[in-house]
Amino acid sequence: MTQKRATPTIKRRRVGAQLRRWRGEMKSGDAAKLMGWDTTKLSRIERGLYRISAVEVRGLCAKLGVDDPAGVEEVARVAEEQPGTGWWAPYADRVTQAYLDFVELEAEAETIRIIHPKVVPGLLQSHGYVREMLSISRSNNPESLIALRLARQEVLSRAQFHALVPESAFHAQFDSGPALMRDQLRKLLDASEMPNVTLQIVPLTAHPSYGSNGAMTILTFRHPWTPVASIDNPMGGSHTYDPDQVAYLEAEFDNIASAALPVDKTRDLLNQYLEELHQ
Repeated sequence: MTQKRATPTIKRRRVGAQLRRWRGEMKSGDAAKLMGWDTTKLSRIERGLYRISAVEVRGLCAKLGVDDPAGVEEVARVAEEQPGTGWWAPYADRVTQAYLDFVELEAEAETIRIIHPKVVPGLLQSHGYVREMLSISRSNNPESLIALRLARQEVLSRAQFHALVPESAFHAQFDSGPALMRDQLRKLLDASEMPNVTLQIVPLTAHPSYGSNGAMTILTFRHPWTPVASIDNPMGGSHTYDPDQVAYLEAEFDNIASAALPVDKTRDLLNQYLEELHQ
């Protein structure tokens, strides 16, 4: 029976990448023979081009001698998930694949660390702020982008979230007037009270090198998935799983966080801006 070629979804690519890590130094041909496969089939599974069943995941891992029952079961579970079944599926034909991949990764993350050098990060944006930011985008369907960004914020009810917000964002001038920023400041204050949220402001007095390299998000997941770092861009971002690159960006995030205001001082400054807008 001919193996059906599958679209390399982000989940399928991650399943394949984890199997490749477990294969280690064993040659692909030798690993394929353990399952009675040819090398091409295993190569395409590891690249996310072919689907692998949960039974095959367990069988391959047993033959590879993988001593990680919980990790194997997690990979087997994801291998069985059908593509296009997440809440984000209705947006699949309205945004770039890179953006959709990021949304899917973000929705499954256990921890999220994010910095944006100029604006309030998307997961913390109020409805009015989102609309103001995206209504003038170059998209042919800004309403879909607005709905998608707001829907993504549900992850804040589950994941551990650490955001570094630039103070300069509070000086933005919007056509809709100061009420927009008042709502945004209230949303930030509400978020700062959530037990799973760490919110820090990068003050205007911080050296301009902090955060000057652009927006980034670092995601970590349940075992055995490796962390992912995403660098923002207009096409939806680029993602890296490379351990050295992720570690470099984690160190960069920590460096910026060290220059940001502590959580309590952040709340004080948010309240100060809110009070000034009420005067």
